[in-house]
Amino acid sequence: MPSANGHRPVIGVPLMRSRNERNAPIYGLRRTYLRALHLAGAAPFTIPLELDEDAYRALFERLDGVFLAGGEDIDPGSYGQTPHDLLGQTDAERDRVEILFARWAVAEGKPLLGVCRGHQVLSVALNGAMVQDVQAMWPHVERHDYRDPTKFARNFLSHPVILDPNSIVARVVGERVQVNSLHHQAIDRLGRGLKVVGKTPGGVIEAVEVERHPFAVGVQWHPEELVADAKMLGLFQAFTRVSSGLPPIAANGK
Repeated sequence: MPSANGHRPVIGVPLMRSRNERNAPIYGLRRTYLRALHLAGAAPFTIPLELDEDAYRALFERLDGVFLAGGEDIDPGSYGQTPHDLLGQTDAERDRVEILFARWAVAEGKPLLGVCRGHQVLSVALNGAMVQDVQAMWPHVERHDYRDPTKFARNFLSHPVILDPNSIVARVVGERVQVNSLHHQAIDRLGRGLKVVGKTPGGVIEAVEVERHPFAVGVQWHPEELVADAKMLGLFQAFTRVSSGLPPIAANGK
């Protein structure tokens, strides 16, 4: 979907830190995120960590949109908690960079889409807090952690999400959708200015939108693993549409 000047919208995607087979430090990301953005008509642009704020500001001003991917747990220090025994791996540097981009995008009306961890970062960036392990701390809700690759494919559909019919997300994927679930944490205290637009039957927050923003959306599931479904690819296309300078998708789907 070209922008007003005839070019694909450039979407900034912060990377994560990793190590290669020689144990050298590298940056990386699952390819499915970048593939989904490309299929939706975007030109994804990957952003390294460990730069200074001036460098990030220069990059941000050149972007048409921001995408926040899945990955590690968020450091609970970011929302004023001490680590739970079941807290997974964290990366405070990645938290710093993604929270910075999320706050700028919300404050300045730049389109943003967050997936899984990215959905959580959006809330934490706006003073939200997390439940650090759903199964341990909310034993009454349905299972959400289907991350074991020896038992479950990443596109395994595990539970439904019920969506607000007036939300951007529902206009794209419908008011009830079956999703994959690859997380053990969830939003607890909602970030300022966010509206809950999707929950599971057990009450876990699965989709949020920033009020009075053209497109700042977070979803807890992984639509990039489900792009064979036109509705899930449609979520990326809706994001690309607004990043191209077009209005958000309307209630009639146009």
